Amino acid sequence: MISARSTAGLVVAGAIIVGVTALILFWLGHPWICTCGTVKLWHGITYSSENSQHLTDWYTPSHILHGLIFYFLLWLVASRLPLGTRAITALVIECAWEILENTSWIIDRYREVTISLDYFGDSVLNSVSDIIAMLVGFWLASRLPVWLSIIILIVLEVAVGYAIRDNLTLNIIMLISPLDAIRDWQAGA
Repeated sequence: MISARSTAGLVVAGAIIVGVTALILFWLGHPWICTCGTVKLWHGITYSSENSQHLTDWYTPSHILHGLIFYFLLWLVASRLPLGTRAITALVIECAWEILENTSWIIDRYREVTISLDYFGDSVLNSVSDIIAMLVGFWLASRLPVWLSIIILIVLEVAVGYAIRDNLTLNIIMLISPLDAIRDWQAGA
């Protein structure tokens, strides 16, 4: 069991990591909130200039899946480390991804190989929300039986894939080794 002092230390460390990430994203030129001037709990129009600008969107489930996956991978390679240390490690990985994902290099890559021509990166608010979604996934994986985590992963991937013709798996494929067949399907061809 983790002491209250250890828990407080982890929360402070996590808050600092997320805060530094937010400042880096702002320094990279990303707006704090949507340039439309509003903050929405949910924005469900994927191919719009407001996608990845609000608290949650169709890509939020992929960040929950990051948490499930990070929990499993860290359990495999570092199961002797305390859960809090593994959570901070997952947090650092997710924050590093949010920074990398919002560099012009990755943004341009998405725009080159997908149909996301209007994608210019996330708002800082959306990135922080995505990081929190990863922590939710990590927490769920730490509490749920493995079989239920796997079902959640499959259901979220299939549901999001069906709803918007994109998901974590397709995103990874298109980023690493784009396929015309996927791009055509995503375009509705």
